[in-house]
Amino acid sequence: MNVGIDKIGFATTQYLLNMDDLAKERGVDPDKYSKGLLLENLSIAPITEDIITLGASAADSILSDEDKETIDMVIVATESSIDQSKAAATYIHHLLGIQPFARSIEMKEACYSATAALDYARLHVEKHPDSKVLVIAADVARYGANTPGEPTQGAGSVAMLVTQNPRILLLNDNSVAQTRDIMDFWRPNYSTTPYVNGMYSTKQYLDMLKTTWAEFQKRFDTSLADFSAFCFHLPFPKLALKGFRKIMDKSLPTQWQEKLQANFESSILYSKQVGNIYTGSLFLGLLSLLENSQNLAAGDRIAFFSYGSGAVAEIFTGTLVDGFQEQLHSSRLQELNQRQPLSVATYEKLFFEEAQLDADGNATFADYLTGPFALKEILGHERLYGRTNDKN
Repeated sequence: MNVGIDKIGFATTQYLLNMDDLAKERGVDPDKYSKGLLLENLSIAPITEDIITLGASAADSILSDEDKETIDMVIVATESSIDQSKAAATYIHHLLGIQPFARSIEMKEACYSATAALDYARLHVEKHPDSKVLVIAADVARYGANTPGEPTQGAGSVAMLVTQNPRILLLNDNSVAQTRDIMDFWRPNYSTTPYVNGMYSTKQYLDMLKTTWAEFQKRFDTSLADFSAFCFHLPFPKLALKGFRKIMDKSLPTQWQEKLQANFESSILYSKQVGNIYTGSLFLGLLSLLENSQNLAAGDRIAFFSYGSGAVAEIFTGTLVDGFQEQLHSSRLQELNQRQPLSVATYEKLFFEEAQLDADGNATFADYLTGPFALKEILGHERLYGRTNDKN
């Protein structure tokens, strides 16, 4: 049975922080961000925008009423959970009006979990061919002002509808995963921001790419010559570029190497403008590739490297299907340019604001810009969400 991604959508915040402005305020050379990280802007989330609002907005942009009546599973992959018990998927299921007889769960393993969610969705549809599964990768990457991780923050969500006979990408039944018990990036329950061993994490990312790719080629008797593009997890685009260079096969014809290079450049365009969205970064790369590549065609195979600190990595593949271009959005870069720029001082105030709860667990918020959904208030410790055009 053919199972894969039938629709794909994206949502980010309404605010941005320019990397040159941040560099100037922090007293560093702007090239450290623009060339050292390959970043231009970061999406900045106010307190009224989180994984619920971003995830619902990404899904809302692609789902039809028929989809909502057919979806029987909602999976949210995140490492920015807003509750230690209740799954983000239950909030989103309600906000979108999906039919009630559906399973809704949340998955975690750093930035890797959306890949696990996608595989679970594929297996479910193979077992239940009339099913549709909504997979959402949503995160707000937050490290703290004036910390080493600050320039690799960001916020956003990617939503994917997994069905039989998909109209974008067929998920192939071949993958290799690898697990290592390491401490390169982690966030204990008592901390609102993560702890990061940056250089160590970079080395682990690249080594797990190298070793997993070698095992994948051996198991499936394949090579880079069999692929038209390679998408990477994108904590920042420069790291993915290092990974791309590490797996490049210099024995390939020059024309094929140039095709792979051009498609890599297409895959990082959106991340340059949005920053790090953790679980969604790999799939934002896929969306950027599909909407900006000038040379992809039906039947082309794409390889994916997924990585989540701690660490789990996986390489898997997909095949583009006829008509995939008709499911895409051609003006996304222009829309990203419409976000409201923030001064560094305003970014610090907005991004790091925390809810001020009264004795009864209530909090209200300023009227920040959001997408179609917003966190309206906290009432008796309950987070209340709604559409932005709904005043009730």
